[in-house]
Amino acid sequence: MLQDVTIQPGIAPAHRREAARLYWLAFGGKLGRVMGPEPKALAFIDRVMLADHAFVAIDAGGRVLGVIGCRTAQGAFVGGTHADLRAVYGRFGAWWRSHALAILAQDLPPDEIVIDGLAVVPDARGRGVGAALTNALILAARDRHYRAVHLDVIEGNTPARKLYDWLGFRPSGTRRSVLTRAIYGFGTCHTMTLPL
Repeated sequence: MLQDVTIQPGIAPAHRREAARLYWLAFGGKLGRVMGPEPKALAFIDRVMLADHAFVAIDAGGRVLGVIGCRTAQGAFVGGTHADLRAVYGRFGAWWRSHALAILAQDLPPDEIVIDGLAVVPDARGRGVGAALTNALILAARDRHYRAVHLDVIEGNTPARKLYDWLGFRPSGTRRSVLTRAIYGFGTCHTMTLPL
């Protein structure tokens, strides 16, 4: 059990910037070529973040220690539209970025949910923050009668794979793509599923 850490549904307005920065810290290495430079990426993430598609871990001092987001048929934690891309990156920047991001998109049945990013600040890793956030999302998915929770783990992300194995997720597919390797730096992605 985590001490002095609260898991909260949603993201309060006061925590949006911290959550955006944490998301970028975790995924900027993968998304940087498409979503960078960093100031624009942070502006985009803050603009499109769906607060009700996330949970945050807050310490006793009010600092965001971690965030987990999800994607449902109703929207994504960090999604956005072409208009959002255009507002941040301009017309041409939005055009090519929308094509690059479409490579990552997948259809989702209405009774399933996808973990759309888990990020924990470096000094809080290994303390159970990621597990607590994931369990909060799983419980919420059960309460809302989702059939399954899915997630993707890219090749080489052994710590994430171990966490999800420990939480009961099982491999359910593998995708390989030359395009994701060229654009995002990974060619193999493993899908893991937890039936509810």
